[in-house]
Amino acid sequence: MASLVVCENSSAVQDVEALQKACKGWGADEKAIIKILGHRNAAQKRQIRQAYEQLYQEDLVKRFESELSAMYRWILDPEDRDGVLANLALKNIKKEYGVIIEIACVLSAEQLLGVRRAYQCRYKRSLEEDVAANTTADMRK
Repeated sequence: MASLVVCENSSAVQDVEALQKACKGWGADEKAIIKILGHRNAAQKRQIRQAYEQLYQEDLVKRFESELSAMYRWILDPEDRDGVLANLALKNIKKEYGVIIEIACVLSAEQLLGVRRAYQCRYKRSLEEDVAANTTADMRK
């Protein structure tokens, strides 16, 4: 099995320019985006998002959401990504409670608090209230 290796000497500005080029024109060059983001850790991705906003006065996450399907999650912080996954699991017609259970059981209390904050910030609603509104009595236990 292959693993991705994080590039330690990457430049956020060069990455931003390459990402901008990959998103230009009809459709996005998903392979180029994966090549860049697949080799960056969370801190480097945060720097890329900040540099993109400074250079282009546009939110990279929103740009990716419009250009790409689920790939935009690659640029999110882990807490944001888990919040988005929880929301998608709850909005799905056939509720995917396994996602909610995994988030609740696997994360530490501190990480779970981060997910709750990110969810509140993104959706302007409480994660707990959305879970309660979208679950039946048996699942709430």
